Order: sequence, then structure tokens, then C-alpha cells
Amino acid sequence: MQTTEQARSNDAVSEMEAEPNFRTSVFEIEPALKSIGRHGIIFALIGLFGLWHVITNVYLNEPGRWQNAIHFAGFAFLSALLFSSFGRFSKAKWAIAIDMAFGVLVAASALWVAGSENRIYAETLAKTGQVWQFGLIDWAAGLIVIFAAIELTRRMTGWIIPILIILCLSYILFLGEMLPGVFRAASLPPSDVLFRSLYNDEGMFGIITTISSANITLFMIFGAFLVVSGASDFVIESAKVVAGRYRGGAAFVSVLSSALTGTISGSAVANTASTGVITIPLMKANGFRARFAAAVEASASTGGQIMPPIMGAGAFVMVSYTGISYDRIVLVSVIPAMLYFLSVAFMVRIEAMKHHIGTGRPEPVDRKKLAAGALNFLLPLGVMTYMLITGFTPSYAACFAILSLIVVSWFTPNRMLPKQIAQAFVMGIKTSVMTAVLLVAVGLINNAVTTSGLANTFALMIAQWSQGSLLIALVLIGIASLVLGMGLPVTAAYIVLAILSAPALAGMLADGIITDLLVHGIADPAKAAMFALVDSPLAAKVSTGMSPEEAQALMSAIPFDLAVVIRPALVDKEQLTIFLLTAHLIVFWLSQDSNVTPPVCLAAFAAAGIAKSPPMATGLESWKIAKGLYIIPLIFAYTPLIGADLVTSVQIGLFSLIGIYAFTALIQRHSEGPLALWAYPLLLIGAAGCFWPDHLMANIGGAAAILAVVVLSSRSARRLEATKPAQD
Repeated sequence: MQTTEQARSNDAVSEMEAEPNFRTSVFEIEPALKSIGRHGIIFALIGLFGLWHVITNVYLNEPGRWQNAIHFAGFAFLSALLFSSFGRFSKAKWAIAIDMAFGVLVAASALWVAGSENRIYAETLAKTGQVWQFGLIDWAAGLIVIFAAIELTRRMTGWIIPILIILCLSYILFLGEMLPGVFRAASLPPSDVLFRSLYNDEGMFGIITTISSANITLFMIFGAFLVVSGASDFVIESAKVVAGRYRGGAAFVSVLSSALTGTISGSAVANTASTGVITIPLMKANGFRARFAAAVEASASTGGQIMPPIMGAGAFVMVSYTGISYDRIVLVSVIPAMLYFLSVAFMVRIEAMKHHIGTGRPEPVDRKKLAAGALNFLLPLGVMTYMLITGFTPSYAACFAILSLIVVSWFTPNRMLPKQIAQAFVMGIKTSVMTAVLLVAVGLINNAVTTSGLANTFALMIAQWSQGSLLIALVLIGIASLVLGMGLPVTAAYIVLAILSAPALAGMLADGIITDLLVHGIADPAKAAMFALVDSPLAAKVSTGMSPEEAQALMSAIPFDLAVVIRPALVDKEQLTIFLLTAHLIVFWLSQDSNVTPPVCLAAFAAAGIAKSPPMATGLESWKIAKGLYIIPLIFAYTPLIGADLVTSVQIGLFSLIGIYAFTALIQRHSEGPLALWAYPLLLIGAAGCFWPDHLMANIGGAAAILAVVVLSSRSARRLEATKPAQD
């Protein structure tokens, strides 16, 4: 088994090492750079770069464009060093020198772009009266930055994102006017495309990059501080205390530790690497199959992206796209995250009962690690959570959580001395490299989609293909997320899906309220008159009411542009906000499936490597265990879980949990004991009852049916256990 230090190292570089040309450490670069400086130069520069992220978000008052440009410049330089295009020659001196020169050129170009914005405006207005005009160096710097974003992303993730970027740029440059039908769009001159790509809020150094520079990197650094301070050891040991005493306890340790580690890293692959080296061997020793052990770890680690309070990079993007506060997103995500982890735990429980795994002996707990890491985990995380809930920005919350961790560590055996602080900054920056460069590159896609109106086109297509059916729309989005997930990291997949499908999905959720209004009739003449523009004879019945089928037919006949106007007029603003948040959470959850869904499932493949199990078979097992990624978005769509009060949310969550257990038992063909034939239809009916929206009696009846199966199967299991010695 690997040591804790090895686990921490894996946590820092696990996502990068999938790239064959990754130079595993800046310290491996140093021997080839002796002519440039001593061993610690790059280490110190990375540490200072991490410190800059803290200072610039708390004390400095830099313009946003400058902050984002410096952010990209530093990470572009690092990614040029860490990822190479020279294959087996990547660690040769000449290859390192070329990559270093490329990194310096890109960094200088990014800084030139940021520093030239005001000059371009002033000089162009003075000389030509136009809004902007680029000089030769401006063109060169801008093109270098765009090329670098594409090239560095290719080095780290492959060809999918670069191809998407090239297609999007081509679309607004010349391709749009060549396409037929709804995809036809006017082309823009190259100078407009360059300006919008560099200086628009939707472009490379705009809103999405701000999310990375002001939030994501700080939370990555905070996670690194927790790891270096021993808080990750506390997570593992506390999980053993809570879950290790139950049957199949090693797998429960995996679920619980991954849930807690998710509050640190928000990265499925990092979760798998850091906790899996401990939990997977424990599960195998406990009697679980290697494939199942790896799948449990991958599925539980995937939950790290949906586990408050950090929730991965996508949650910060969600704040930007929806305008909804981070603390609200975190609060509404607590019950769904619990449902997901309990769904994985149900699978573990039934697997243990089915194969008679585990004896209930507690896993050995290292009390020293438990005590040493407790304060370093609980207090800083509590500080951050409190600040988020009370209205502080995520960047302030992360910075003060880091400061509180440094202070509190001096009252524990794991003191954060200058060496440990520097190590944490370096680890945090290294784990942020891929995400930081990726989000800058995705800004090119975002700008093209926004500029061309392509998002509205996709929204219209989803509405047409689904024919007003929310379920069909969800299936289409799920398929799209699966396809995108084969080539895109989770955050990128969410961003693309959010841009293209979330507005359409939010609109369809709002249409459900309008349909109910049409059934009962709209008394307000001004509101009823809006339907006069709809080409349908049913428009005459708007004020008097109609059947549900007629209302649905009328909604299907409303043109897309008119629907955009009608929804705000007929649906309460707060309700529209809830629908928008619901749509983004659905897309966010569905985009997580790329971690555990074959043929490309990085978390499952990482776990398979630790467990020495077949990667594809492990991916299929992970897909089965992570079924909550598909069930819970349906709960979002068909129940008021997101916008409900606490009592209603708990009620929905409780019945949904019972329904998820029934679904798990059906998949495993086993409950607390073997299932008789009569139990299958009862479980199916019970699950349908538990998931039935807004029908308490159906919920209670469904839960009663499921509990009856659980009790009877448990009695059957006890009878079998009692007769087993006699048979032997």
C-alpha cells in the first residue's frame, strides 16, 4: 500500500499524469536548467504565483482584465513546461528550452493584450474616429494568445476542445454564412472576431476566466493546504470510526471519506487518487471484488463535484451564468448530495449482504492522525462555510479559510511552517493548471456561441425535437452530456451544455406553470391577449380554459421568440429564478457522468489502476453504482425540491431515498435478503409511488410497499443463516 505522502503526491498530479508527455514535476525540469538558476527557483516562483492569487483577491484592486491576463500568463507558462509536444524527447534539454521560450512568449503576449486595451481605444478614436483598430504588435500578441489557448488545451486534453474552438471561430468568421437553415449566421471581419475574443466579457479574459482567477484557484489552494496540514488523514480515519464497524465497512469508509474529501478537492480524479490508495485495498481485503471496490471508489469520488461547499469548478460557473448567489446554490445542493452518497451506500450494503461480505469488525484507526488533523479540517472548513452563508464572496471565504488553517495548525502537531506553506501553494497551483488554461480556452467557445446566437438555435432545436416533453428533453441533454464527456473534462462539458441547453430547459420548466394557467383560464385580458399572436384556433379559449391536452398543444404552437416574451409575463420572477437554477443543476449533474461512464471514464480508470481490475468492466460497474447521477436530476425536474421550504425538501428527500433503495434492490436483484418473485413488482410499484410528485398518499403507499419487502427479505435472510449450519 502506498504511504500517505504518496497519496498526497497522487492527489496533486493525478489528472495530469494521464497525458503521456507530462513532466511529472517541476523538479524533474530543474536538472536541465542549471544554467538558468538553482534548484528552488521554479518552486519559489510557483509558490509566489499562488500567494499572488490570495493577495490580488483580498488586498489589491487590479482591473479585472489585468488580473485575468496575469492569471493566464502564469498558468500558460507552467503548462508549457509541464506538458510537451515532443513525445519521448520531452525531457531533453532542447525540448525544455523550446517549451520554456514558448511559455515566456505566451505570457508576454497575454500581458501585452491586457495593457493595450485603453491605448487601443484612445489611439483609434483620436486617429480614425473608429471604436478600435489593432496595430501589428496587437495582432501578433492576440493571435499568439489564441493559438496558445488552443495548443496548450490540445496538449492537456486531446483534440476535442481545440476542434470545437476552431469550428466556433470559423463559424463567426466565415462558416456561418455558408450554412443553411437555422444555422445560418452573418460573418464578422477578423478584427471584430479578435477584439471580441480578447476584450468581450464573454471572451478569453472575461467572466469565465474571472471565475478561475477569483474562485477556483483559491479553492484548489485551500484544498492543498488541507492535504498538507494532515486534514486528509483526518478524513480517512474519521470515516473508519463512523463506518468501519458495519458489515462491509471498508466500502462505507470509501463512500464517507470520498464525501468528506469532496469538500476539499471538488475533483473526482483527485478524490480517487488520494482516498483510493487506502480504501480500495481495504475493500478488497474485506472481501469485495476488485472491480466492485474500484467502482465504489470512482462513484463515490465523483460525488466530490456535487458535494457542498466546494462542488468543483462548475458551481462557480453556475454563479456567473445564473446570477444566483453561491451560498444559495450550496444550500439547495445539500440534500441532493446526501441522496447521491446514500445511493452509493445502498449499493454497498446490498452487495455486502448478497455475497456475505464483512464481519462487522471495525477498521483499525490511527488515533494520532485523527487527533492531529481534526482541528485543521473542521475549523477552517467551518470558517469558510460560515462566511459563504453570511454573504461573503467565495474568494474572501477561501482566503480567510487558508489564513485560519495556518493559525489553527500551530495548536496541532501538524504545524504549517514556511516550508509547508510553500508546499501547499505549489500543490494548489499544480492542481489548477489544467482547469485554469481550459477555462480561458473555453472563453473562445463562449464568445462565439454568444456572438452568433447559436445558443438560441440549440434551445429552439431542443424544444422542437422534444415536442414539449420534459422527459425527452432530459434524455437528449443526457445523451449530449455523455457524448461531450468522452472528450471534454467535466467542467468544460458543463459549460458547453449550460450555454446550449440550460435556457431551453428552464423555459420548458416554466411552460409547465403556463400550461396549468391555460387549463384554468387566464382572466387578465392583457395577459390573455399575448396568445392572439399564436397561429392556433385554441388561442380563442385562453380566457375560458381548456383541457390539459389542448393546453399542451397550444404551448407547442407558440413560436420560440414569443415564448421568451410570454414566460416573464405569466410566471413569477422568483419562480423563473428557481427554474433557471433547476435547469443548471440538472445539466451540472448530468455532466458528471463522464467520470464513470464508458468508454471514457477517468475516475473509473484511475480506480481500476489502483485495484488492478479491467478498466472497461470497472467503468460499467461504476456506471451502475452512480445511477444517482440520472435519478436525482429527474427529481429536480419533476418535484419542487430546489425551491421548496426545508420541511418539504426533507419530505421529498426522504421518500426519494426510499425509492432509490428500491431501484438499487431491483438492479442488484437482492435486498436485505434474496428477493422472491412477488417482490419485484412490489418494489417497482413502490419506487413509482415514492417518486410520484406532489402526492403524499402515493409516497406513503410506495414507501410502505418497499419497507414490507425489506422486512420480509431480512427475515428470509435470517432463516437462511439459521439453517446454514445444519446443511453443512
